[in-house]
Amino acid sequence: MSLSLALTQFVPLAKEVDENKVTPGVLGFIVFAVMALAVWGLMKSMNKRMQNVDFEEAPDPKAQSGTPPTAPNPRHN
Repeated sequence: MSLSLALTQFVPLAKEVDENKVTPGVLGFIVFAVMALAVWGLMKSMNKRMQNVDFEEAPDPKAQSGTPPTAPNPRHN
């Protein structure tokens, strides 16, 4: 209900603008600012979570055995 009340308060501001001119107005700015804040918050949260990731790839067992890796035989499919 409060969203519709907030939108009705911005409608009189739109009537003050020239009818032949299209502008985003105050409501467009508010929507853009809210979206920018949301993206900033998501990026900050993602950065915090990515710093907590501790990933170490398991070593290849063939590399540790000392034998060179064998290439697949192109004739034998």
